[in-house]
Parts: sequence; structure tokens; C-alpha cells
Amino acid sequence: MKKKGIKIIIATILFIIAIVINFNNQLINNALYIIAYLIVGLEIVRKALRNIIRGKVFDENFLMTVATIGAFGIGEFPEAVAVMLFYQIGELFQSYAVDKSRKSISTLMNIRPDFANVDRNGNIEKVDPDDVKIGEIILVKPGEKIPLDGYVIEGSSTLDTKALTGESLPREIKEGEDVLSGVINLNGVIKIKVTKEYGESTVSKILDLVENASSKKSKSENFITKFARYYTPIVVIIAVFLAILPPLIIKDAMFSDWLYRALSFLVVSCPCALVISIPLSFFGGIGGASRIGILIKGSNYLEQLSNTEIIVFDKTGTLTEGVFEVQKVNSIDMSEEELLKITAYSENYSNHPIALSVKKAYGKEIDEDEILETQELSGLGVIAKINGQEILVGNEKLMIENQINFTKCNDIGTILHVAIDKKYVGYIVIADKIKEDAKSTIKNLKKNNIKQTIMLTGDRKNVGESVANELGIDKVYAELLPDGKVIQVESFLKETTEKGKLAFVGDGINDAPVLAISDIGIAMGGLGSDAAIEAADIVLMTDEPSKIVNAIQISKKTMRIVKENIIFAISIKVLVLILSAFGVSTMWEAVFADVGVSIIAIINALRVLKVKK
Repeated sequence: MKKKGIKIIIATILFIIAIVINFNNQLINNALYIIAYLIVGLEIVRKALRNIIRGKVFDENFLMTVATIGAFGIGEFPEAVAVMLFYQIGELFQSYAVDKSRKSISTLMNIRPDFANVDRNGNIEKVDPDDVKIGEIILVKPGEKIPLDGYVIEGSSTLDTKALTGESLPREIKEGEDVLSGVINLNGVIKIKVTKEYGESTVSKILDLVENASSKKSKSENFITKFARYYTPIVVIIAVFLAILPPLIIKDAMFSDWLYRALSFLVVSCPCALVISIPLSFFGGIGGASRIGILIKGSNYLEQLSNTEIIVFDKTGTLTEGVFEVQKVNSIDMSEEELLKITAYSENYSNHPIALSVKKAYGKEIDEDEILETQELSGLGVIAKINGQEILVGNEKLMIENQINFTKCNDIGTILHVAIDKKYVGYIVIADKIKEDAKSTIKNLKKNNIKQTIMLTGDRKNVGESVANELGIDKVYAELLPDGKVIQVESFLKETTEKGKLAFVGDGINDAPVLAISDIGIAMGGLGSDAAIEAADIVLMTDEPSKIVNAIQISKKTMRIVKENIIFAISIKVLVLILSAFGVSTMWEAVFADVGVSIIAIINALRVLKVKK
């Protein structure tokens, strides 16, 4: 950009001198014009020749070269230089705009860790994060980036998560808590046990998403690429006819006059404004979203999001905290402590939030030698063998399937029924908490013209309906197994209009198939599972549902700017093309119709970078 700027300044000075000072010898003026042209235009001419050799004839470099050399040929030296000079000013604006868009996601790129301090045999070794294995202990000092995912085994600190989540408020962490790679340790020294290799870590996956986002083009971008491919050769052919046919057909028509019109026609016809501003608008939208912790995997998803009609939510971990707590223990023929113990032992090998809440409530060491066998049943519960006894822990369906007489419980929450050797011994009530911004999210989605909000859950009907009513969700489907969610979403997809899209928001492993089949899959990235993040098209780095509203607003703003640029650029170009063909406009108007329109379209595209939470 600096080099290009210097070239433009020097060429502009020479151009002004040639126009203002009337040298006695016209050769001096012409020489100044040619020198100015070579300073700013030689690079374009070279590109045009190189592309012609490679078979890529009809591009903006070719149009600029033919138009300016043609202008020299008919003695229009000032206009030849002006065309190239203004074209390069437009290119400078483009470079600035792209640079600004790149900087908007530069904080994300800065999350890449340079090294990891690994504790090996009591010695701290500085190694590449790729060389660290699962289970190794890493030391992170104040000011350093956490290089790999893991959990704190020693120390406490405050983490700056802004680059990862877009949140400015630091997060406090202590022993036993999970930490994500890419965040910055602000104060205390902490030791972390690594749970994922670098290639599978959060930071690696996020960088991969950002770097590959531009490869998935939207329909608008694909349209502009195809449009330019056919449009450019057509206008070149028209320009050739415009220069040759009228002098042959029309009496007293001057070839130089019609050649000038044809050259003006060529300058106007350059599709730069569209080819530059449309991808830039999408790039800016993706960059602006990333600044507030929304990762969009491609501009095609950004475009589809603006047409969303139905949004389907998972419940646990998406609209609710996913942090379950034991609210009630109701035991039969045994103490509450014994019931809690036998349930905790049965759930020992499960990482489900419900299992973790039971183990947390029990709060004692679990003797794994007593656990002979466990089997997790998707959507039902757990069967375990402990000290020779068969333990069943799960929902009403599990009890019914095993023909166990159980006590109905109408409490709001997740109910774990427990049976020992087919004898019912009680139940445990576990409740989840609705996220703070969930209610305002549903309200704001309706303000943004979302026609229908739906919630799917594997939880009991009364729990699902209670949450849905509190949030103002239109429909709720409860007690669903993973395949049931897929069936429901497939039926909802048929309810959208031809252009309308369905988005699914989830966070768990069981949500991955639904995320994949939806038009737009949105995953909660902070606490969400790897499978969900992998299958999703959009990842929310904080677990705030309100970010969906932000994403939709960014999408709609981007599409509005894209449409404005397409209509503006094509309208001005068509008008000046007609005027050029009839000889009404000069090459100066042609320069505005090309470079001026490009600059205005680029400045308009930059508006998408301004994102408010």
C-alpha cells in the first residue's frame, strides 16, 4: 500500500505539471504524461500481457490497458493518464478496505500460540504446541497464551478471553476448571493438564474455520463471478463494433471520434465495483462477526442466515445453563445418602451433565472396584452392576421397559428413578437453570421477522413445556431421542418457503446429526462438544443465545449493502455506457463510472465492519 501510494503521488504531481504548465514544446508535455503513465500503469500492462499469455484475456487489466493505449493512439494523453491514475487510486482504496477487514479478525489470528512450557521429569521445556501429548502438564505464566485445551491442576488466575469469545470481561479460573487454548493468562502462574492435542484444540479449530471461511462462496459472490466472466467479453465485442461499424455505415462519421467512444465504453464497462465490493462485503461481515465471538464458516452461510424463517433450539446447554443441581432426593426403604451414593456409583463413568451433578452432590470418593459393569442407554439412563446388584438409573421409559412399579413425580426438572434388582428405591430431582439472555433472545428473534421458534428436548414433557412457556417459544417437542430430533427437523424443513431457511441451535454430541441436516447449523462453542462445533456452520464462542440475534442482524446488514452495491454499480454503468455509445459522455465521466463507483461501493462495503453487540 505504501509503495502504491508513493507511485500515485509522483504520477499525480507529473500529471498536474503537464496540465498546468504549457511548455513551448508539446513533446515535453507528452513525455511527462508518458512517464506518469508508466509509473502507475506499467504494472497493469504487464499483468494484462501475462494474463493474455495464460489465456485469461478479458479482465480489468486488459480493459484498462486497451482503453489507455487506445487513448494515447488518438492523442488523448491526459485522459489516458487520468484513467490509469484513477484506476490505481481505486485499487489503493480496495487494498485499504481489505486490510481493514483483515485487521478486524487479526485478534483471532493472534490467538495462535507460539510455544508451550511442558513439565517433563521436573524440568520445564519450551516446545512447539504440536509436540505436546494428552496428559502432559504445561505451565502458563502471566502474559502468556494458553497453548492447549485442558484443566487447571494447580494455581488460580484471571483469563483474557476477548480474542476467543469477544467478551471484554476477564474470567476467573481455579483448580479443577477447564480452560481453552488461545486465551491469555493475566496474572497467576497455573499448571494445566492437557486434554487435547494441538490439532484438535479449540485454537487450532477456530483458526482453521477463519482461514477457510472465504472458500465457501455465497450465491451473490458466485453470481458476480459468472456475471464478470460473460459480461467482460461481451462489452469488448460491443466496443469493437462501436469503433468499426459506424464509420463504415454512417456518412461523414470520423473513425477517431467513434474509437474515442469505444474506448470510453471500455473504461466504463470494467466490472471492478462489483468484483471488488461484493466479496469485500461478505469478508467484512465475517470479520465483524468474529470480533464479537461469532465464527461464520463461509459467506454462503452468512447469506442464508438473512433468509432464516424457523429457528429450532436444543434445550440443555443452549437455552438453559446445562449446569444441573440435585434439588430433591426421595428414597424408599433406604436413607437419602444411600440412594445418592448408589446413583453416583452408577453414573461414575458418564460425562453427561446430569451424571456430573449427581457425583457433585454425593461429594465423596468413589471406589471403582465396587463397580463391576456399566452400560449407558441413549435417551433412557444407565444400567450398572455394583457389588453384585443390578442398578437401574434413568427416566420413566427405563422403568416401564423393565416392568418396574415406580412413583410418579410431577416436580419440574429431570427425574432420575432408581431401582435395585428390579425393586424401586426412589427418585432424585435435578433442575437446570434458564440462561439470563434466553428470554430476550426469543423476543428479539421475533422482532427480526423469525416466523417460528421451536424447542426440542430429550427431557420430560412437563419440563420442556415449562421452559418453553417461560421463554415464549412457539412449539416444544419433548422426550426425544437423537433420531427423533432428526425426524422432527426434517419435517420442519418442509415448512419453510422456497427461499426460507431453517437454523438449528445446539451444543451436544447428540445434536451433531441435526446440525448437519439443517440449512444452517449453529453450535455453542464455549461449552459445546467438538462434534457439534465440527458439524455446525456457525459457532458462537460464548454460550449466549443472544449472539444468534447479532449474527442475523450482521447477515441482514451485509445483504442490504451487497444489494445496494449491485443496484448502484449496474445502474450507473448502464447509464454511462449508453451515454458513451452516443458520444454524450467523455472519458472523464467514464473514469467516474468505473473508479468512482468502485470507491463508493468499497466505502459502503466497509460499513458492515461496524458491529454493535
